[in-house]
Amino acid sequence: MAKQQFKAESKRLLEMMINSIYTQREIFLRELISNASDAIDKIYYKALTDEQLVFNQDNYFIKVTADKANRTLTISDTGIGMTRDELENNLGVIAKSGSLAFKKENEAKDGHNIIGQFGVGFYAAFMVADVVTVTSKALGSEEAYKWESEGADGYTIVPCEKDSVGTEIVLQIKQNTEDDQYDEYLDEYRLKAIIKKYSDFIRYPIKMDVKGQRPKEENAEELEEYTEEQTVNSMVPIWRKNKSELTQEDYDQFYFEKRYGFDKPLKHIHISADGAAVYNAILFIPENTPFDYYTKEYEKGLELYSNGVLIMNKCSDLLPDYFSFVKGMVDSEDLSLNISREMLQHDRQLTLIAKNIKNKIKSQLQSLLKDERDKYEQFYKSFGRQLKFGVYSDYGANKDVLQDLLLFYSSKEKKLVTLDEYVSRMPEDQKYIYYAAGESIERIEKLPQTEMVSDKGYEILYFTDDIDEFAIKMIMNYKEKEFKSVSSGDLGIESDANDNTAENEESGTKELFDSMQSLLTNRVTKVKASKRLKTHPVCLSTEGEVTIEMEKILKAMPNSQDVKADKVLEINVNHEVFQSLKDAYGKDKEKFNLYTQLLYNQALLIEGLPIQDPVEFTNDICKIMV
Repeated sequence: MAKQQFKAESKRLLEMMINSIYTQREIFLRELISNASDAIDKIYYKALTDEQLVFNQDNYFIKVTADKANRTLTISDTGIGMTRDELENNLGVIAKSGSLAFKKENEAKDGHNIIGQFGVGFYAAFMVADVVTVTSKALGSEEAYKWESEGADGYTIVPCEKDSVGTEIVLQIKQNTEDDQYDEYLDEYRLKAIIKKYSDFIRYPIKMDVKGQRPKEENAEELEEYTEEQTVNSMVPIWRKNKSELTQEDYDQFYFEKRYGFDKPLKHIHISADGAAVYNAILFIPENTPFDYYTKEYEKGLELYSNGVLIMNKCSDLLPDYFSFVKGMVDSEDLSLNISREMLQHDRQLTLIAKNIKNKIKSQLQSLLKDERDKYEQFYKSFGRQLKFGVYSDYGANKDVLQDLLLFYSSKEKKLVTLDEYVSRMPEDQKYIYYAAGESIERIEKLPQTEMVSDKGYEILYFTDDIDEFAIKMIMNYKEKEFKSVSSGDLGIESDANDNTAENEESGTKELFDSMQSLLTNRVTKVKASKRLKTHPVCLSTEGEVTIEMEKILKAMPNSQDVKADKVLEINVNHEVFQSLKDAYGKDKEKFNLYTQLLYNQALLIEGLPIQDPVEFTNDICKIMV
C-alpha cells in the first residue's frame, strides 16, 4: 500500500516534536502508557451505559516487553482499540486527540478521567525509535489494522491479524550514537525505574516479565534464572485514599519513598479539595534544613501529577518562595497542559491551587505554633530565616501572611516569643516595640543602649539574624505599635531626673561637644549628652533609617556600596569619665584629644565595628597608663 503523508502542519509539528519539544526522552514511555490507560478507561465508560458490556477490572492491564536481541520495545493494552478510521484520524493528524473528544462526550459520567487530551504524546516515541508500528483491533470489530511510520515522511495503514481487542505498539529502538545511548530503553531495570517515576499511580496494572534467580529444586546450592510476570506500578496513590485509612507511618513511608528528604517530616498536610479547584495533595514540613537550602542550587517546587501521571518533578509555581521548604505533590485532573505536557500553562486552575496550598501551609504552621510549640520552634530553627526573607522580599507585600509566624528572643521571657505575645504584655504607657540587634544574645545583653529601656521595665526583642532588621523595616508596625531600635536617637521615653541633668549638662558643655565632633569629623554626625546611659560611659546611637547593624551587613555583601549609618556619639555626663573629659578640655587639649579618640574607639568596639587604626589605639591606651 502507498505511503500516506501527514498533513503539512502535522509534519512540521512532528519534526519539532522529535527534535526539540521534549527535553527528556524517557517521557515517551509515560505518554504511551497514559494512552494505554485511556484506552482501558474508554471501555469502562462504555460499560456504564451498555448493559451487554461487563467491565471486569482483572481483565484489563498494560504490558511492557523489551527484546534486546531485536531491539524492540512493545507496549500493549487490553483497551478499546482503534478502527481504521480512528487510526487515520488519531495518528494521521497530529494534535487531534481521540481522548479529548471522548472526554467531552463523557465528562458528566463516573470519576474516571482520560489523561491524554492533546494527541501529541504518542509521537514522542519517535525520539527513541526509527520505526513505530501500531497494531489495533477495536471493540466490536472483527478486523484489525496495522499503522506504521518511520517518522515525518508518512505512514501506512494495512489490514492485519490480531486475536484480541486492544492495541500493541512496537518501537524499533534506535542504535546508539556517540552522544546518545538508546540501549537504556531496552534495559529491564531502567524501564521499571521510568514506570515507577512517571506512571506508578496509573489505575491499571503495568506488567513486565522480570528476570530473577532462585535455588534449583534438585540442588539448592546452585541458582537458576527464571522469568516471571510482575506488576511494577502501585496503582492506588496514597493521596486518593481516605485520611481515616492512613496512619502517620504511611505518610512517613511515602516521604521516604519519594526521597523528599533524609529526615523525618515534622508535619504533613493531606488535602482533598473539591470546589473551584479540584485536586489532591500531600505536603510535608521537613524537620531539618536540606544541606543546599540556602544556596542557589536549591530548587523549590512540588511534584505535579495529572490524574496520577507525573507531569513535573518540581512545579515552582505551586509554592511561594517563603514556603519553599515544603515538600510534596499535587494531583489534579483539571490542569491544562500544553503541547509538550512538560510545561504547565499558568491558568486559573493553577493559580487557585497555589493560593489554596499557601493558605493551608500557613494554617498548619499556625496550628503548630499554637498547639505544639516545641515542634514549631524546632521548625523555626531550620526555616525561620526563610520566613523573614519572605517578609522582606517584594517590598513587604507578604508581611500580613507571615508576621504572626515570626519568633524573636525576649529579654524578659528568656525565650522565643511572637509579636502578638510581646504586644499583649506591653504596659499602657509603652509607645513602641523595642528591639536590639547584634551578633548574639550574649553580645546584645551587654549593650549600653539597652539600659534605659530595661530600667523602664520594657521588654526588648533581640535580633540576631542579619535579615531581622530589614524584615522589621518592611513590617513598620504591628497592631498599631511602631518598632523602635534601642539605638535610635529618640526612644520616645518620658524625661526623668536623669534626662533633665543631661539637658542641663549639655547646655553647659556645648563647646566641649562641638570640639569632640570637630575631632571626629566624617565619623559621627553629632556628639551629645546621653539620656539612655546609666552605668556605661559612652555608646553610639543612630539617626535615620540605617542602623549600625544594617551598615555592617550591607558592607559585608558582595559588591556592596558605601552605605553608612548616621552615627551619634553619646556621652554619659553622670559618669566619672565625663569629669576627666571636662578637666582635660579646660587644662590639657592634647589629653582631651586623646580621651575623645579613646571614647570613640570604645564605642566602636562595643558595637563590634572595626577600629580604623588598631596600632594607634593601642598606643593611646599606653599613653594613659604612663
